Amino acid sequence: MKQYKVGIIGATGMVGQRFATLLENHPWFNVEVLAASPRSAGKTYEEAVGERWAMTTPMPESMKKMIIMNADADVEKIAGMVDFVFCAVDMKKDEIKALEERYAKAECPVVSNNSANRFTPDVPMVVPEINDAHLEVINSQRERLGTKRGFIAVKSNCSIQSYVPALSPLRKFGITKVLACTYQAISGAGKTFKTWPEMVDNLIPYIGGEEEKSEQEPLKVWGTVENGKIVNTDSPQITTQCLRVPVSDGHTAAVFVSFENKPSKEEILNIWKEFKGAPQELDLPSAPKQFIHYFEENDRPQAKLDRNLEGGMAVSAGRLREDTQYDYKFVCLSHNTLRGAAGGGVLLAELLAAKGYFD
Repeated sequence: MKQYKVGIIGATGMVGQRFATLLENHPWFNVEVLAASPRSAGKTYEEAVGERWAMTTPMPESMKKMIIMNADADVEKIAGMVDFVFCAVDMKKDEIKALEERYAKAECPVVSNNSANRFTPDVPMVVPEINDAHLEVINSQRERLGTKRGFIAVKSNCSIQSYVPALSPLRKFGITKVLACTYQAISGAGKTFKTWPEMVDNLIPYIGGEEEKSEQEPLKVWGTVENGKIVNTDSPQITTQCLRVPVSDGHTAAVFVSFENKPSKEEILNIWKEFKGAPQELDLPSAPKQFIHYFEENDRPQAKLDRNLEGGMAVSAGRLREDTQYDYKFVCLSHNTLRGAAGGGVLLAELLAAKGYFD
């Protein structure tokens, strides 16, 4: 595979730090640029992050002395130095949307962790194992932007990565309704227990905007490409509740689901075991060998034990059983900053590279 020069826009934040650690020894992607806000620009990465390094692994040696560029002022310069950028900035939604379009129009593809462009109809929002076919809208997006190489592709919200993978291969049975309660780690808010001591021994039953995203984003992921746009599916009906819980990493979901044609438990377990997508077929570097792991034990999956399965890129499921109100209920878990954020972004970039979108 050819080598690509990449930039991390928003390198100083928690997701940006995660991108840095994941890209440190990546076989295809070499980090050439780190960029952040004006207050970090001009400092070394080490100086800019300082005490705010939140990863359990140390800052990559190769990046410590790199000088942070200005993510906003240096767009043209950065675009000329890299083949594409990862974007994980902390700004207002309309500002992010404008910034990502500026990079794309500067002929620099953007693989975004942000939510700003998730509902732009010609921007693919991709869970690589599920809807890689949506990448074809990039051609229409380039026409709109007037670009040859530049485009924006986004990954979905971290919370839906826990339950949408388990539901996706079951859609052939006609899913009619879904109830999902997510129990979300504090790293999803960019925090650690050190920076958010109020979360110790606590639970907050509200995460701004999260329930809307959790109910709407699956409908785009499961949508179809029509006339150069992604059209959301109109079913199933999804209702969610999202709670912040005192867990460092790992979003858990309690899921309830009903079908038009109810499958057997054995059918569901077999489908999960066999479920593969483009990342497994293409043998992408970050792809889990098995996408969904099912645990037979009643007390699994557990965030502490299971979030790092297959480098944090696999999804765990357990407790599948029949329900009195719905057909089935089960529990799912995914690592929110790996599969759910930066890792999902890296896997999406690998998919785009393998399919020639950066060339």
